[in-house]
Amino acid sequence: MNIQWYPGHMTKTRRQMEADVKLVDLVAEIVDARIPVSSRNPDIDAMVGNRPRLIILNRADQADPAMTARWVAWFRKKGYGVMETDAKSGRGVGQFPSAAKSVLKDKVDAWKAKGQVGRPIRAMVVGVPNVGKSTFINKVARRKSAKASDCPGVTRGKQWVAVSPGLELLDTPGILWPKFEDQTTGLHLAFTGAVKDEVTDMEALACALLELLRDQYPLALKERYKLAGLDGLQGWELLEQAARRRGMIAGGGEADTERMARVLLDEFRGGTLGRFTLETVESQ
Repeated sequence: MNIQWYPGHMTKTRRQMEADVKLVDLVAEIVDARIPVSSRNPDIDAMVGNRPRLIILNRADQADPAMTARWVAWFRKKGYGVMETDAKSGRGVGQFPSAAKSVLKDKVDAWKAKGQVGRPIRAMVVGVPNVGKSTFINKVARRKSAKASDCPGVTRGKQWVAVSPGLELLDTPGILWPKFEDQTTGLHLAFTGAVKDEVTDMEALACALLELLRDQYPLALKERYKLAGLDGLQGWELLEQAARRRGMIAGGGEADTERMARVLLDEFRGGTLGRFTLETVESQ
């Protein structure tokens, strides 16, 4: 599978973000805790320059907790502020104002020294499509201020959201980059829904996910889909076996692998399949 998805509006969005970053004090970069590297747009570094950065590991409730702890330590070692959240339930989101102040401590102290006590912190929220930016902002603001959806590409224009007298957020559309460095990055983004399903082969995607989970989290597959003898089985064999175990049979007694593929991806994205982190600190 050669996964690429870069709608035309993303070029315009990038130009807008490059202009808007001059208006903010902090860049809050939301990444998917299950794929902390693949869900980071490498173009963000060039766009935001030396602006202080806060990495928000969202969907931490769906990631392997032991691996998330290691990723938090890894990002902190790189000099970033870091926090874990589950924007959907709101867990961890309340830490954002204090985390932002902590990252900007020197700047806030300088404002106070100049008598700019009431100056609000302005933060730009960035991330790839469908990573939970708008949901995160709505939870921080405690109201429905930004459009939120399970589909990538909903937020199209910039939106300022006043959280409190001391904090303002700039919501931005999710953007990818024109060409993924390797196929693994594209697959990871497609697994989590950052790439529209319409531009992927769902069965091939499900097969690739099954092979990855077979190697990293075999017990979860065995328990959820009652699969047996995982070793040596290819993705399409696992998909067919899972379809039969779920009673998904098409005409002629064939396994309905297309339907099973959609169920698998839905259950992975929704967290019902288990808690997984597909990238390791060691791989970096």
